[in-house]
Amino acid sequence: MKFTLGKDEKLKSRKLIEHLFAEGKRVKSFPLQLIYLQISHDSEFPVKVGFSVPKRVVKLAVDRNRIKRMIREVYRLNKYLIAENIKEPYIFMLIYTDKAEPKYTDLEEMFKKVCVKFLSKIKEDGQN
Repeated sequence: MKFTLGKDEKLKSRKLIEHLFAEGKRVKSFPLQLIYLQISHDSEFPVKVGFSVPKRVVKLAVDRNRIKRMIREVYRLNKYLIAENIKEPYIFMLIYTDKAEPKYTDLEEMFKKVCVKFLSKIKEDGQN
């Protein structure tokens, strides 16, 4: 598996994003929240993902963009945790919910916890 995050892996469709927020399920590990929905999409990779840092949580755009870059990097290097354990296509939205800027290592640790919670939840639900 390549450690890339290409254009076809990013969640850009407004319809899919609206569908995700309307019907998606949530898994939280502070400060990350993962909203996911099992739905077919046109990508060859099993997951399409979007990243968000709300303006009401982090006021300055510079800080929001930096946090999003860190989350994308953590996802890019650790997406194999999810890709190797699912068979169905999913769409994800990773949302950062803390006011303070995170350290990269803490963010990576929280992402791994969210992944474990997500995988255990889909196995519970019998979706995998």
